[in-house]
Amino acid sequence: MEEGNSAQTSTAFESENSVVGMSQEECTNRIVKSLKHPTVRFLRKHMEQAGCPVWVKLILAANCKRKGVAGGYSTGNGIIVCCNHMSYQDEISQVLIHELIHAYDDCRAKNMDWKNCAHHACTEIRANHLSGDCHYKRELLRGFMKMRGHEQECVKRRALKSVKNNPYCSEAAAKDAIETVWDICYNDTSPFERAP
Repeated sequence: MEEGNSAQTSTAFESENSVVGMSQEECTNRIVKSLKHPTVRFLRKHMEQAGCPVWVKLILAANCKRKGVAGGYSTGNGIIVCCNHMSYQDEISQVLIHELIHAYDDCRAKNMDWKNCAHHACTEIRANHLSGDCHYKRELLRGFMKMRGHEQECVKRRALKSVKNNPYCSEAAAKDAIETVWDICYNDTSPFERAP
C-alpha cells in the first residue's frame, strides 16, 4: 500500500520510535486483540451498517520500508499495520482506529477520489480529530507542550503531513485543501455523535 497506489493514505509518526518493533506474528496477535477495542468495534459495526463490512483478512500486519509510517489504508486492499514500527498495544489500536475512519469515509462517500486533495484532506482531518491522535497526552509525548488550542493545530499539522505526501498534492495544494474543507470536515463527527 505504500508502493504508489493512488488510492491510499498513511498514518505517520511524528517522533522516531527507536525500538525496532515487533514480529509480524506478535503484531497479528495484537491486531486481533485490538479488534476488541470498543472504538474499533464501534467503527466496524457502523461500516457494516453502511454496507462495508471490515473482514479481519483486510487488516494486514506488514513490515514497512518507509520510516515514520505507522500504517495505511488503501481502497480495495484494506488496512496495513507497520509491525516493524510498533512497540505497544495502544499504538496498534490507535492505527486501526485512524485507518478505520479512512475506510468509513471511503465507504460512505462512494466517490472518494484519493487524487483529489480536498477529499484526502477531509478524511485526514476527520481521522486525526476523531481517532484521538491529537489528544493532549499524545501531543505531550511527542514533545508538543501547548495546552490551549493544541488539538486543532495538531489535526492541521498531521493532516498536512499526510496530504502533502500524496503524489497528486503539492504542499501548497495540501494547505489550500485543508483550509477549504476545514469547517465542514472538522465538524463532521459521523459515525460518532460527537468527537470522542
